[in-house]
Amino acid sequence: MNGAIGGILPLALGVAISPIPIIAAILMLLSPKARVTSVGFLLGWLVGIIVAVTVFTLLASVLPEDDPDASKPIQGVIQLLLGAGLLVLAVGQWRKRPKPGEEPALPKWMQAIDKVTFGGALGLGFLLSALNPKNLIMAAGAGTEIEAAELTGGEIVLVIAIYVLIAASTVAIPVIAYLLASAKLRGPLDALRVWLAHENSVIMAVLLLVIGISMLGKGIGSF
Repeated sequence: MNGAIGGILPLALGVAISPIPIIAAILMLLSPKARVTSVGFLLGWLVGIIVAVTVFTLLASVLPEDDPDASKPIQGVIQLLLGAGLLVLAVGQWRKRPKPGEEPALPKWMQAIDKVTFGGALGLGFLLSALNPKNLIMAAGAGTEIEAAELTGGEIVLVIAIYVLIAASTVAIPVIAYLLASAKLRGPLDALRVWLAHENSVIMAVLLLVIGISMLGKGIGSF
């Protein structure tokens, strides 16, 4: 099980270090309906992560089991494809980085966050976590790692829980902290939002590059 945990840690961090959902959560915390929308967003984010990693873990279970070595080339091909996909996303993020002195372009839907309801925030959190291409690749990698470790049912649940807790932590921490001490956090949260908006593309490009290379290495090692 320790091997599976070690394998999913960088993938969970890849989901956690996602500036766009963190910025979205912060904008909700700075909005008039902060407590309602931020909780809805956090719940949607959690559910989306759970659904994605569970689905890919189940899909990975269809790999051949009669011969333990038979699934390794298949697993290797999957990891090579996932790694290549992450490198493509890394190049795309790097090309999107703002030029010196240029204001970063954020999604237009962020401008309407003040009008978002609990249901809208819940749906947005789910969409950003479960249907984001980068997060899907991370979940697929985690599912492959979990299935390859040949764990028991209880161990699979535990590893998935660890993945979810880490992946959701960067959205959960500011939301929970705000609910406990809202008055003290408005200034720091706004400063963090501005920094993340400027550095979003660079952060994601470096992160995707590192995890993509790691995934390619694991894929090559499976042959």
